[in-house]
Amino acid sequence: MTKTFLLLQLDSEGAPYSEIATTLENMGFREENEGYDFVYDWGRDVSVRESLEFADRIQLTLRGKKVCFRIESAED
Repeated sequence: MTKTFLLLQLDSEGAPYSEIATTLENMGFREENEGYDFVYDWGRDVSVRESLEFADRIQLTLRGKKVCFRIESAED
């Protein structure tokens, strides 16, 4: 099964971390403690194309909040 990991870089002039966290949790992410900030568990295998489309959704969701992110998907 695929999991997508998210690492954030916040800007002091951007949205508060608590707002970012709530936004990502509403997308289905949960907080992660092992080297990343958040993880999304797909519950199934996904294609590279699906991962990229999901990254597009994340980008749109975070637009205007002054957040940079790194995304990495891996299979369990």
